[in-house]
Amino acid sequence: MPTVILVRHGRSTANADGVLAGWSQGVALDDSGRAQATELAARLAVVPLAAVVTSPLQRCRETVQPMLDTRPELPVHTEDRIGECRYGDWTGRKLSELAEEPLWATVQRHPSAAVFPGPDGESLRSMQARAVDAVRDWNARIEESHGPDAVYAICSHGDIIKAIAADALGMHLDLFQRIAVDPCSVTAIRYTAYRPFLLRLGDTGDLTGLAPAPSAAATEASEVGGNATGDTAGDAVVGGGTGAP
Repeated sequence: MPTVILVRHGRSTANADGVLAGWSQGVALDDSGRAQATELAARLAVVPLAAVVTSPLQRCRETVQPMLDTRPELPVHTEDRIGECRYGDWTGRKLSELAEEPLWATVQRHPSAAVFPGPDGESLRSMQARAVDAVRDWNARIEESHGPDAVYAICSHGDIIKAIAADALGMHLDLFQRIAVDPCSVTAIRYTAYRPFLLRLGDTGDLTGLAPAPSAAATEASEVGGNATGDTAGDAVVGGGTGAP
């Protein structure tokens, strides 16, 4: 199945102000975030992307725009299920104030029990379920259109990406706060029939290694650990892989 590159949006005005933006409208990238988005486009230039899928929120759309400017042929899709967690009555409030709320401790220590207050609030369990379902659905769509070796990008939000990474690692949601993803960082997951492989987590460096490998015929002899072809295509390389060529 395809490899998905999960991109957290660049730093936003809400990030800079310490505000929980949620689904608030009009939250844009700040100057630092715009610079990060431009740098991201250059970092991803080495990866032949099949498509870009983005959260509908402005800060994500602004993050992928430099990439689309340099690759106008890239199809872009909007997906509500990878939109930010719906924080309900917490939306738009200062994080420093929210840290005093009783629910804060639950979000930090027992997030699978956390349900955000108000009619628009959702649980972190529901957030994870919709986000993972979206990735699985897009994996199938991208594979059908572009083949199993395709790579595509999803631009989303911190808690969404952490929850997807936790699912890929087989971690309980209660442990997902151990994961950190910085603005405009890349988390890459290669899905197979039997398990996902976490290739990058919160990476802000070189992404050359995410480009598809050479054809199986060219590398078969060197893949003694068994991660290239046939029945071993979804196996982990015992002892560790050789990395990017």
